[in-house]
Amino acid sequence: MQIVAKTARTLRLNAKDNVLVAVDVIEPGMVLADGTTALQRVPKGHKIAVAPVALEEPIVKFGQIIGFASEPILPGAHVHSHNCVFHAFERDYAFAQDAKEEAILPVAEQATFEGYRRANGSVGTRNYVAILTSVNCSASVARFMADAMSRSDILKDYPNIDGIVPFVHGTGCGIADKGEGFEIMKRTQWGYASNPNISAVLLVGLGCEVFQIGRMKKEYNIVEGDHFQTMTIQDTGGTRKTIEQGMARIKEMLPLANQTRRETVPASELMLALQCGGSDGYSGITANPALGAAADILVHQGGTAILSETPEIYGAEHLLTRRAASRAVGEKLVERIKWWENYTAKNNGSMDNNPSPGNKAGGLTTILEKSLGAAAKGGTTTLTAVYEYAEPVREKGFVFMDTPGYDPVSATGQVAGGANILCFTTGRGSAYGCKPTPSIKLATNSDIYRRMTDDMDINCGDILDGVSIEEKGKEIFDKILAVASGQQSKSEELGYGSNEFVPWQIGATM
Repeated sequence: MQIVAKTARTLRLNAKDNVLVAVDVIEPGMVLADGTTALQRVPKGHKIAVAPVALEEPIVKFGQIIGFASEPILPGAHVHSHNCVFHAFERDYAFAQDAKEEAILPVAEQATFEGYRRANGSVGTRNYVAILTSVNCSASVARFMADAMSRSDILKDYPNIDGIVPFVHGTGCGIADKGEGFEIMKRTQWGYASNPNISAVLLVGLGCEVFQIGRMKKEYNIVEGDHFQTMTIQDTGGTRKTIEQGMARIKEMLPLANQTRRETVPASELMLALQCGGSDGYSGITANPALGAAADILVHQGGTAILSETPEIYGAEHLLTRRAASRAVGEKLVERIKWWENYTAKNNGSMDNNPSPGNKAGGLTTILEKSLGAAAKGGTTTLTAVYEYAEPVREKGFVFMDTPGYDPVSATGQVAGGANILCFTTGRGSAYGCKPTPSIKLATNSDIYRRMTDDMDINCGDILDGVSIEEKGKEIFDKILAVASGQQSKSEELGYGSNEFVPWQIGATM
């Protein structure tokens, strides 16, 4: 990456590119360092052509195709949705061609953090008590319980508990009792119940819903005890009795949950969820590659990094299949891509429905361009496994989980998979937090960092001023260790996270 103009800074990201990225606003008539004269105004984060592009010829950024010219484009022209369009094209998957065995630091040499060691050996970064709901019909009761507990101020006597959180959702009935949608719901529920950031769980249902609590307990061999209990409104005797009895059960759980203490554990116990939202033209240049550098550090420490948002790696998946540990791992990723192509077609959509209007205002033109930047969050290490939504993540290293691109739904799947820490990059300014997994917000540009300083944990915009990707990756990794050890992220300070549990709903609502 090289700054090629002083009056209006631009970036050439790859020698093959026929566009530059505007770091500063480019005005008409301005002459760039390569001799190109700007024909139009080009906003910050947007693209300017530096070579003629004929009709239907590829437009290249990052050394990769991001779209095709919908009209002849002259050097100096602004390149965006008015003259660059999406077309599907064949990609060379080169399965496992670049796979390598990663060098993992010995445990004695790994970085450490202060975490909660659970009885099953997993490690949490937070210590929550959760009220889960099997169906939307029990959502209000769960909130009533949590609100009443909050008003009682009971947690002042239990300083090692981070909170009592209701995780409510909009489904659980009116769905088929078998098939993909039901399996996703089941995995998500049990994934949250068993996430290492949660110490105790009360699961509340109505009683007559499709998603039966008894069936989930049987399929997962769940035995109720001090850390996991269930109840239904119908069997308990209605709303008031359920709230009273639910609060009594939670009060009984609190002393045991409070006994948990932080202890020094290696960084290999971290499972990092990688997210981006409200992306802009800088995302793939600053925050995403810097987060990728942090993910590489974590992998070499023996930890796990989860890349997701399948629609937002579409067009960049061939870069991941090359890094797959085996052909089978690479083919599973391509299989998920094909599923999404069929899914969008069936619903009269297109993979290019993404980017959003905000993404486009920030300089992203097609899903191909957005994906190439988004995939940078995954760093450079070998892809060891591909998981379906909310599946338990068992492999260490860099892995992929199939999720939608919509951030709350995607992150919900990652947390259900076991993520105990999360990093979220944003260029437009996403307002997001996550319970039970703390979310660290990374700003892609200095403007949004200054404008939303109460929401942003780290400014990656200074990469445009000369800070290296490696330096910023180390800064992010150090922040991950600090937040994992108990330091509150900005979204936690603001109180975010109680409304961001959004399981992926697939299939008909009947």
